[in-house]
Amino acid sequence: MLSVRPLFHARVDVGEVLSIGHTPLGERRVIDILGGTFLGERLAGRVRPGGADWQVIGVDGTAHLDARYTLETDEGALIQVRSQGLRHGPPDVLARIAAGEVVDPVAYYFRTALRFETAAASLDWLNRILAVGVGARRARAVELDVHEIR
Repeated sequence: MLSVRPLFHARVDVGEVLSIGHTPLGERRVIDILGGTFLGERLAGRVRPGGADWQVIGVDGTAHLDARYTLETDEGALIQVRSQGLRHGPPDVLARIAAGEVVDPVAYYFRTALRFETAAASLDWLNRILAVGVGARRARAVELDVHEIR
């Protein structure tokens, strides 16, 4: 039986969009990860600067997301994150997001699949779970509600 358990809420601060241009796959973009925070019942800490979201924007406006970054818990444990997902919606909504407007995340689809890797013995369970994130794009940040799939 499939169920989910809340893992954490993250606010990931991001830099400006760097467009590499239109490649055969779509518009290739890189967005640096500058920092942030995460908070949950079992995990809390900060998003370390470094890492990025390597995106391809398809002809239909769908953002194919591939982010890698590092979390540091309040206890000092490091967790590598790989988050792959999709963001899409009506063209007018995507244009508003691109302009930096606050858009209700109900108006678009933003989901990611997350995997974790850590050497911390107390967090070893993270190495063996899958998680899903429901996202919201802000002008200078991404917010994710992350849930463990059980």
